[in-house]
This record gives sequence, structure tokens and C-alpha cells, in this order.
Amino acid sequence: MTTTTESVDFLHEADPYRRELLAHCYRMLGSIHDAEDLVQETYIRAWKAYDKFEKRSSLRTWLYRIATNVCLTALDGRERRPLPAGLGTPDSDPADPLNERDEVPWLEPFPDGADPASIVAARETVRLALIAALQHLPPRQRAVLILRDVLKWRAAEVAEALDTTTTAVNSVLQRARAQLDEVAPNADDVTEPTDAEQRELLARYVSAFEAKNVPEIVALFTEDAVFDMPPYAVWYRGRENIARHLAHTCPVGPGELRLIPVSANGQPGFGTYWVRDGVAKAFNLVVLTLTKDGITHSTSFFDTSLFEKFGLPLELTDESAFVRDGHDLGAVGSAQLGHRA
Repeated sequence: MTTTTESVDFLHEADPYRRELLAHCYRMLGSIHDAEDLVQETYIRAWKAYDKFEKRSSLRTWLYRIATNVCLTALDGRERRPLPAGLGTPDSDPADPLNERDEVPWLEPFPDGADPASIVAARETVRLALIAALQHLPPRQRAVLILRDVLKWRAAEVAEALDTTTTAVNSVLQRARAQLDEVAPNADDVTEPTDAEQRELLARYVSAFEAKNVPEIVALFTEDAVFDMPPYAVWYRGRENIARHLAHTCPVGPGELRLIPVSANGQPGFGTYWVRDGVAKAFNLVVLTLTKDGITHSTSFFDTSLFEKFGLPLELTDESAFVRDGHDLGAVGSAQLGHRA
């Protein structure tokens, strides 16, 4: 049984890995809510077993082994977490009614850390498109691919963590890579805008959306852009369909939207608030995929419980509510948008 001294040592030594373990569990589960629960379970299991930790590997590696197996247990029998555009259904006609599917365990966004350098370092491994693609893999394939290709573990280390053989790990990895190639976008084909270009595009996005100037909004999207909105199962492709949805289905009027910048999955995003009767209430959380040609994918998450995960209030009732941690959230300037990468 772990002693009091060992407990203090464990907490001191293990706590620095909490954030990266959260990202690991998120890659496995596709849910920030589930990831937080499983990191907590990982630490409970590790604390209980700390007196048996033989230090044949680093504490970090040991914690990842526990976390991976906790995730595999949690994934047993669960459905994958998709985005609407990944359901395998054709793109929708904006004239069709919105089909809300609350029973679907939708993919969730991941809030980036406050350190811009950490965002840049980790962004390729938490991109929303990659997390969505990982959901197509069986859990064990997912675990092997993440441990080998994201964490860069040796095959022997993965085999030990998953209680299997190196040969089996290599075989599973080959199948996982082949399947991922079929569903994941090629990162080499995506040319990101420069910081200055991104700041300008995002500033135009805020101005256009807050004024609900539909022509200006859709001009920021690429011709074949994708627009989806979980828990609504519909999704739209192309400027024309996006414009029709915004003009005729979106209930928010000109001047009724407020956008607060966030960083999610290493991508730019916004917490949006719908102003009615003088109160701005949480509406949705948007994550954008940007290229030099414009916005290629916009996902609006209507689960307002995500606002807390991003440090956002559910209501902005007056000017003072636009200030968080000493920063003016209402002023979308270069200092705030410059950290988006």
C-alpha cells in the first residue's frame, strides 16, 4: 500500500504529466469530458500501485501505459465519435430541416494550453481532422498508432505496454496506417496562412459574422468548404449551400452575435454568444480549418458545456463580462489572434 511519503512523492513527480496525458486520452476517446475522467482514473490507479512501481521505465512511460489501458477498457463496446461530415452521408440541402441527433456521441474539440509554444509543438497531433480520422480505427489499432507515430515509442515498448509481441505491434501498425491513409487528409497538401494573413482573415470573419453579412462571410470560405454543426447531423459543402443556410436557417440576426477568440486543437476558433434582451448567451463554439485559400472546414459545436472547458462564461451580461484574466475579450485584435497557428 502506498505510504503518505510515497503519496507526496507521487503527486509531486506525476502532476507535470497531467496535461499531456489529457491530450493522449483525448486522442484515444475524441472527448474532452471523457478524457478528463480517464486521466483522473489513471492517476488513481497509478497512486494505488505506486509502491509497486519498479522504475524499470520512466514514470512518464509508466503513466502512459496505465492511461492507454484505461482508455482501451473505456472504449470496449463504445461507438466511434464522428463529426456530421464523417457519418458517411451525402452533403445536405439547406432547405432540408435540421436533424438533431443527441443520441450520437459526437466528437468534441480540445482546448489548447495557454502557452503558444506548446500549441505549436502539439498541434499536428490534435488537429480536429486527425482526431476524427483516428475514430475510424479500432481501439487497439488507435492505441498502437498513437504510441508509435505520435509518442514515437519503440515497437518493443508498445508491445510491453499492451501485453503483446513486437511482431503483432508492427502488423497492427501497418494496418492502422493503411486505414488512416484512406480517411485522413494529407497534411502536405495543406498550406497554412502566415500569421499576418491569418489575423486578417479572422478579423474579417468576426466583422462579417457580427454584422451577419452573408456574402462577406462566404467569401472567406473555399469553393468546396465543409460546414457542420453537431449535434445536427446535416452538413453542407460549398459556398452556395453555406450561404443559403446562414441566410435562411441560422436564427441569429445582424448585430446579435458576439465572438470571443479561442484556440482549439491547434486551430483558431470562437466562442459565440447570441445577444437577446440585452444578454449575450452561449450559442456555439466554432473551430476553423484555415489554408492560404481560405476556410476549408467550419465546425460549430452546440454543446454549451464545452464553454467551461475553454474558460468561457455562459453569459456576457455587460461590458465587464467581456474581461477574463485581465484581457478584453471583446477586442479581437492582433495580440489575441496572433497566437493562432
